[in-house]
Amino acid sequence: MRHLNGYRKLGRDSSHRRAMLRNMATSLVLHERIETTVPKAKELRGIVDRMITLGKKGDLHARRMAASYLFDDEAVTKVFGDLAERFRTRPGGYTRILKKGFRFGDGADIALLELVDFQSKGASGAELAKSDKPKAKKGAKSAV
Repeated sequence: MRHLNGYRKLGRDSSHRRAMLRNMATSLVLHERIETTVPKAKELRGIVDRMITLGKKGDLHARRMAASYLFDDEAVTKVFGDLAERFRTRPGGYTRILKKGFRFGDGADIALLELVDFQSKGASGAELAKSDKPKAKKGAKSAV
């Protein structure tokens, strides 16, 4: 049975968890890509999708609900302007999680959480995740 397993607690009390997720949601809306741990990314995905859905509704009540959650007025303006127009025809699933590897300090599983239409300069998200692997030096011989 899955009783009392409704969400990830992320090792924080309720007020700290809420503040952290609000801050991360605001950052994701403003920058369109953030790097975080996989459990945090999975929790944040639903929150940001809900904010973009509010932006697509576009009425005053939806704007006030988004403004009560996001920390920055610029983020609210972006949700109801740019992001609502970009995702107007998309029925849901506005974010993507790309697993990046493990953090050096504690070995935590790291992921990139980004909006699905995010375009980096020169490389897609999948190419960016693959490019983090070390490359062989030019003068080194392979051990075949």
